[in-house]
Amino acid sequence: MIPKPYYKDAHVTLYCGDCVATMKTLPDNLVDSIVTDPPYGLGFMGKGWDATVPGVEVWIECLRILKPGGHLLAFAGTRTQHRMACAIEDAGFEIRDMIAWCYGSGFPKSLDVSKAIDKAAGAEREVVGQYASQLPGGNTFAQDEWSKQHRGGGDRGSITAPATDAARQWAGWGTALKPSLEPITMARKPLIGTVAANVLHYGTGGINVDACRVGTESIQTNRYTPGKDMTSFHGSQSGNEYVSSSHQGRWPANLIHDGSDDVLALFPDDAGGGFGVRGKGGKTYANGKGFANTLAVTGQTVGHGDAGSASRFFYTAKADSAERRKSKHPTVKPLDLIRYLVRMVTPIGGVVLDPFLGSGTLCEAARAEHCLSIGIELDAAYCADAVERLRQGVLF
Repeated sequence: MIPKPYYKDAHVTLYCGDCVATMKTLPDNLVDSIVTDPPYGLGFMGKGWDATVPGVEVWIECLRILKPGGHLLAFAGTRTQHRMACAIEDAGFEIRDMIAWCYGSGFPKSLDVSKAIDKAAGAEREVVGQYASQLPGGNTFAQDEWSKQHRGGGDRGSITAPATDAARQWAGWGTALKPSLEPITMARKPLIGTVAANVLHYGTGGINVDACRVGTESIQTNRYTPGKDMTSFHGSQSGNEYVSSSHQGRWPANLIHDGSDDVLALFPDDAGGGFGVRGKGGKTYANGKGFANTLAVTGQTVGHGDAGSASRFFYTAKADSAERRKSKHPTVKPLDLIRYLVRMVTPIGGVVLDPFLGSGTLCEAARAEHCLSIGIELDAAYCADAVERLRQGVLF
C-alpha cells in the first residue's frame, strides 16, 4: 500500500518516512532518473542521519523503481565516496562516471600538530602576532577581527610560537586538506538491449548533451575536405580549405565549479584558445579520412579561435545567497547545480526521484526544468522545512 503523501501538488509528491520502506511501496520502472544528496557517513555536525553512507538495500530499491537505462546521480564525501559507489554497483548499477563539484568555500578542519603537542605538554604558547586575511574585493582584515565578524570571534586569529622543542620540530604540520570538491557518482540501470532500443521504449539511456553544453560561444569545428591530400595542408591553401561547423557551447564535462575566486585562480588565462589536436608528421590523410585540425606535416595545431580563462570549459553553478530561504538544513546545494544535473539525465516531463530530499532543492529544480518529482525525507522537521521552502519559491 502506497503511503499518503506528506505534501502533493501537480508537480511534486513528498513522502515523510524511511526511504527504503517508502520505495518498497512504489511500482517498478516508475522514475526516469534519480538525483540525490545522501548522507556522507562523516558524522556531520554530530547529526545521527550522517552516521553511515546508505547501504546496498537503499540502492536496490532505487534500481527497481528506476526505468532501464535511467541514470542515478549521487553526491558523496571524498573520504567515503568509494563505499557509496561500491554499494551502488553491488545493487546492480553500472558505474558510468564521476562528476567533481568544485567550490572555493571549504574550510580545512585540520589539527595544528605543533599546538597539539604543546597542549599535551601543558605548555603555554606566546602570542607573537595576528593573521591577516585577504578577502574578496581586495580588502585585508586582521584575522581575529574577521573571525569576530564572521565566526563569532575569539582569539583564533592569533599567531603563537611553539613553546617546546617537540612543538618547534612539528611547526607547520596539520592533519587535513582544504575541502574543495564533492564527487557525484554517475551510474545507470542496465539497458534492455541497445541504447537505441532502450531510448525508444523507455525514454531513458542517454544524457542530454546539447541541453547541458557549456557557455554560449560559437565553437568552430574544422574537418578535412574529402578527396584532398593532407600532406600539403597548411590552412586555406591550394583548394584544401577548412570545412567548418559551429556549435553553441562546449561538450559538458565531468567537472562543475562554483565560479569562486579560489576556483578560478586554478585555471590559467588563455589556456586552450589556440590549442588543437597535434598531428603526426608525415602521415597522409586522403580518401575522406582525417580531420583538418591536424596539420599532418608540421605537427602544428589549429584551435577553436577563442580566448579566456580555461574555467570557461566547465559549467559554472553559482549559489544565490537567498536560496536557503531560511532553510534549517545544513547541507543545502545550489539550485542551479541541481537544475543542471536534473536537465542532464531527465527528459522534459519525466519523473525524477530524491530518496534523501533534505531541504527540497531537488523538487524545486525539477519544477524549473519542467519535470515531475518524488521526494522522500525521514526527518519531519526537514519535511516541513522543504514544504515551506517550496511555497516561498517563485516557481510554486
